[in-house]
This record gives sequence, structure tokens and C-alpha cells, in this order.
Amino acid sequence: MPNVTVVGTQWGDEGKGKIVDWLSEKADVIVRFQGGHNAGHTLVVDEVTYKLKLLPSGIVRKNKISIIGNGVVIDPWALLDEIKQIEKLGIKITKKNLYIAENATLILPLHGELDAIREDSKNTDKIGTTRRGIGPAYEDKVGRRGIRVMDLANKKNLSKKIDMILFHHNSIRIGLKKKLINKKKLLNDLGKISSKILKYSQPVWKKINEFKKKNKTIVFEGAQGMLLDIDHGTYPFVTSSNTVAGAASAGSGCGPDTINYILGIVKAYTTRVGEGPFPTELKNEIGKKIGRKGNEFGTVTNRKRRCGWFDAVLVKQTCTISGTNGIALTKIDVLDEFKDLYICVAYKLNGKKIDYFPSSLQDQMKVKPVYKKFAGWLKKTKGINKWESLPNNAKKYIKFIKDYCGVKISSISTSPKREDTILLENPFKK
Repeated sequence: MPNVTVVGTQWGDEGKGKIVDWLSEKADVIVRFQGGHNAGHTLVVDEVTYKLKLLPSGIVRKNKISIIGNGVVIDPWALLDEIKQIEKLGIKITKKNLYIAENATLILPLHGELDAIREDSKNTDKIGTTRRGIGPAYEDKVGRRGIRVMDLANKKNLSKKIDMILFHHNSIRIGLKKKLINKKKLLNDLGKISSKILKYSQPVWKKINEFKKKNKTIVFEGAQGMLLDIDHGTYPFVTSSNTVAGAASAGSGCGPDTINYILGIVKAYTTRVGEGPFPTELKNEIGKKIGRKGNEFGTVTNRKRRCGWFDAVLVKQTCTISGTNGIALTKIDVLDEFKDLYICVAYKLNGKKIDYFPSSLQDQMKVKPVYKKFAGWLKKTKGINKWESLPNNAKKYIKFIKDYCGVKISSISTSPKREDTILLENPFKK
């Protein structure tokens, strides 16, 4: 069967967790390839709700191997806490079903502290980060001073690595008149958890290649959405990693030929958390109603999400950038009670009509959406699992998204429950 990469096509929170859970039931291996514990997946399996941040969605399934790839930045304390919480729900996690890339970069307490210092500063614009140290950890990674999982195995080498990272961070803290980081404490804190993390450590690139040779089915799971991509998103209001499908290879150590199908998760309307441009945002009662109906609160932060109409221009653009083969459309049921619906089909910028989202932040903030109006269906779609059972107006809305974006609709989700899904194309049988 083909291997599938799953990516969010908007600003995250598209409902990837449910889709990946459905895919992982049929897969052998599930790989998380970027991001950190700033991303959250909510899964509902057999009436049990699992809230995952770092752990791949396949961890809740028996006889599956879950992998945290080298593209992920890992807060080891947060990971151990997440493992503890998931085990309380009856899931057994061992070195046989969880692998962590030995070359994955660690998030340290100093990263979260720096994140908060920047967000609270009066001298910088707020990005709206989760304050979990994701950005600073990636900065240290590309600055070649990061602490990696494998470094925990050698205390002497770890001590030298900490000297390098503290030279950088304490220099910043001196300038900011902040308390310096205590090396002894940091080294001691890492020593207490090192064995608990190292037992999962593996050269995951090698393991993935072995699974590939054995014709195991692999699902690559992204975090956040493509509009938060460090290169292709609403920069600087983005995350600190590449969230596009192409990052699956680099973030796991497999060749591009390993991936056979790219599935884009698309919410039937648009949301985002944090600061940054949002052309179709609704700051009125309609936007509030969408938020209430969709329960739009962040899995990780519980922050209220900004809500707006579906932006087809953005989705078409992200599907193009990632080479998306199929769309999994989620939360169509949230729109059941709206008499009129709107889809953004173009923008106006400086009096001119354009069919793409510009890269310049200044232009992104200025664009005005051009809408196409649709009649709502005012009928219940929640729980529907057959295309034929959908109201005609819902079918028209969905078909337009397919035609405009130029990508097939592979599935339609009508509730958070796995069984409430209309399957139109199985990515594994493409």
C-alpha cells in the first residue's frame, strides 16, 4: 500500500488528529516529522478522548510503531508528562512502539523562558507564540549549538555542549538584565531524565528504510498548518519549521520516493490562533457563532481561535505548494445552521484583482476578499457517512471547493467521531 503524508492546509487546527487516527489504524508506522509540543491533536477513540502534543497519533493504536522524527524539537519533560497522561488512559508505551530520533533537538527550560521574554517585551511585536520555546530551540538547532537526544548519553560531552549553549543564552540575558542560567542545575535536571528518554532513542532514518523494504505502510504526520510554514506562511507570524509536505522527508530521514500520496486536511471554514493576517476573518456575531458551533479553542493553549469564511485562494495555494493529491474536508457540520455561506475566490489589492496570496506581510494585511455566495443547507449533516445523504446545497459547496482548488475530495468529516466520515477515495489504494 502507498505511504501517506498528512498536512494541514490552513493555519492549523484543521482536524488532522481524527484523520491521522483513521489512517493509522490501517498503517504500520506513524511518523511525526516537525514541530514541537505547541501543536495539539485531539482524538476520540471508543468514546475516550486523547489529547496529544508530541506523541504521534498512532500511539493510541495497538501493534503500531510511532516515531518522533529528527525534524521535531522535543521538550523531554513535556514528553514524559504526556506519556504518563496517555498511560493513565490505558495505553502502554514502550521502546517497542515508540522511537525517538537520536538526532532530534531538545527544548530546554531556557528556550521557553526566552520565548516568554520576547513575547512580553514592549520593544518587539507579538507573534502570538505558545511560549513553549519552539522558536528558540530551532534557532539553536540551525545555530549549531543545540542539545540533541544522543547528547544525553555522554555526561562529559553534554557538559561541553551546555557550555556552548549557555555562552549564547547567558550573553543575551546579560544584555536583557535577566538572571543567568545555572549550568549545574541544568546538567543535573537533564541527568535525572536522560535514561527515560534514551531508551526510546533510535537512528530512525535507518528504521524507516527497513520498514520501507519490508513494504510496511507508513503515515507521515505534520503539525500546525501550511500557512504557518517558515517559508511559505504569513511570515513572521509563523512557526519555526517547514510544515509543507516536502518537510516529511527531511524531518524523518527518508527519500521523497518513500511518499506516495499527500493528503491535505481542509476545514470547511477558516480559523487561526495568534496574531497575523487573516483576510476572511469575521469579527462579528457570525464569526462568534462559527467559533461556538465548532468549539474553536486551541488543544494546547485553550486560546479562542479567530474564525472566518472559507478562503479557497489560500487552500488552492497551499495544495499547490505541497503537491496535494487529495483533500480531507472536516467540520462541514459546523455550517449546518447558516442561511448564507461565502467562499473567498480572489482578492483585491490596491484596486487590482489577484488570484494568489502575496508573500509581503504589508500586502497580506491589505488584501480584501472577493466572495462567492452560497445558499446554506439548514439541515443536519452531523453523523452522515454517505455522500448521497448530504443535502444538495452542501454537495454544491463541497464540489465548488474541489473544482476551485483542483484537488479531489478524498473524505468528508461530519463530526469528531471516526465513524462519522464519508470516504470517497482511500489514500492507501490510490
